[in-house]
Amino acid sequence: MTAAPPSPPIRVLIADDQDMVRTGFRFFLDAQPDITVVAEASNGEEAVALARRERPDVCLLDIRMPKLDGLEATRILAGPGVADPMRVVVVTTFDLDEYVYGALRGGACGFLLKDSGPVLLAEAVRAAAAGDSLVSPSITVRLLQHITAPHATASRLAVPPQVSAATLAEPLTDRELDVVRLVALGHTNAEIAASLFVSLSTVKTHLSSVQLKLAARNRVEIAAWAWQNGHARPEV
Repeated sequence: MTAAPPSPPIRVLIADDQDMVRTGFRFFLDAQPDITVVAEASNGEEAVALARRERPDVCLLDIRMPKLDGLEATRILAGPGVADPMRVVVVTTFDLDEYVYGALRGGACGFLLKDSGPVLLAEAVRAAAAGDSLVSPSITVRLLQHITAPHATASRLAVPPQVSAATLAEPLTDRELDVVRLVALGHTNAEIAASLFVSLSTVKTHLSSVQLKLAARNRVEIAAWAWQNGHARPEV
């Protein structure tokens, strides 16, 4: 039997206005057997142009860049209404709430701090390429703290306030709640599959059903719903 050909490497674009950051990211990512850097950009306009020309699997965008910032570049490449959205991971030094919300609302599928480390960076690239998402653990914790605070408003993450566990037209199944809880705790689809001893396709099927029932646009809104309705504690 002829062995199946190896999968092509994940093609990555890096956009950052600091040469040293781009060099560091490229050095580490190119060392991964399943990742290759195909383009670099030093500003937002260049990043958009290169992304449209090269069609990388994943775009790593800094936020503060000249000519066009990373949030606007994210909206152009992955935002609502984009016919063929790209997978964007925002990687930044600035741990500010408005940046996190802006990136996720703009279509980013991941948000990492530059000090998260190279291993998490590679994991974020792989997750994005697989259609999954990854957000820095420290950011996830703070997002959930804001979401569950007494003064928090659901509108910050566009989670419909009327959608509660008691008012769902069709309640989530026990297995769907298991998946939702793990999503809210920051697990990737692969981690959820391993934890629940099910296939990756089963996890994706459950998530599709959950999104329909909650009218959620993405994993962040699923996580928000879980925390607002008490389904995200590790002991649940």
